[in-house]
Amino acid sequence: MNLKGAGLLAVLAMLTGCAGDGVGLGYYWQAVRGQFQLWQRTRPVADVAADQATPEALRKRLQLAMEIRAYASRELGLPDNDSYRSYADLQRKSVVWNVFAAPPLSLQTMSWCFPVAGCVGYLGYFGEADARSRADALRGQGLDVIVGGVPAYSTLGWLSDPLLNTFIDWPEAELARLIFHELAHQKVYVKDDTEFNESFASTVELVGVRRWLSQPGKEAQRETFERGLVMQSDFATLVRQGRERFVALYAEAETALARAEPAERDALRAQFLVRKQALIETLQAEHRTMRDTRWNGYTGYDEWFAGINNARLASVGFYQGLVPGFEALLKAEGGDLGRWYARVEKLGERSPTERRTALQANVTPIP
Repeated sequence: MNLKGAGLLAVLAMLTGCAGDGVGLGYYWQAVRGQFQLWQRTRPVADVAADQATPEALRKRLQLAMEIRAYASRELGLPDNDSYRSYADLQRKSVVWNVFAAPPLSLQTMSWCFPVAGCVGYLGYFGEADARSRADALRGQGLDVIVGGVPAYSTLGWLSDPLLNTFIDWPEAELARLIFHELAHQKVYVKDDTEFNESFASTVELVGVRRWLSQPGKEAQRETFERGLVMQSDFATLVRQGRERFVALYAEAETALARAEPAERDALRAQFLVRKQALIETLQAEHRTMRDTRWNGYTGYDEWFAGINNARLASVGFYQGLVPGFEALLKAEGGDLGRWYARVEKLGERSPTERRTALQANVTPIP
């Protein structure tokens, strides 16, 4: 899972009147219950800081978060509201767990539709057991599935999102990334387009952290951050090249299965699944080579590659697929975030195909 995950679905239970696409009332109830429990644990940062029982280490982290939060609105033009000005200790490692699912011969994820957020390519659960139960049910339908813990989610400005124990102790650059990313969802959000929304927020966080670390006294952190970006770029390239091979295989499978006689399809599908497994093993081998050479033995991505399936490959695309286009659009605006936000909002009014064409064409003029 990418770090920022936007498990914004929890709030939708209070903003929708009916369930759909296989999501029953139990899903909404767990969302209401989870959100309510979060509220119960939420306190203004000033109150937490003034509490004598608050550890000094936490007090300092909250102060840093407040500085980052102020910078987000003052310098990055992100919403100036009550989000990330309160704190909650959930006493667990994740706030929600997201479930992604995709067919065995496709990188098109399952989606679930809600009146407020539109259609999104995952389901978010406040309880890990609930998420894994849903994942098991989806696997029972023959789907590729992954479950990933998420440190934060955005309610798109409908509620005031708090700082959480799930990320408050992260390194400074990573803490800034998360806050910038989640606030970006409140700045621009397009219904029914998870990849557009996540890629936009990922671009905001990248630009924001670079500007944050350009301040005096943060030179060492900036060097560490940029080294990490090189490794992330290597990872993205490795996965993108692997995805292209999977896409080609699945396009071939779709054509072949459509042309085959009904009695032949099960055997043909099995052949393509064998070829799929070979592609998985190839990508895993490429990762090991990258890890043991260019990354000097860095094992941080081992778990990700060990669990490769279509859902995992698809989820990565949500966060990074359109970032180059957004970066090019910002460059065309001379780095002016205000003008860039306006163009992104205009772009969001177009159809999904037009949005991608504009971004992938390296900035098509947007009237």
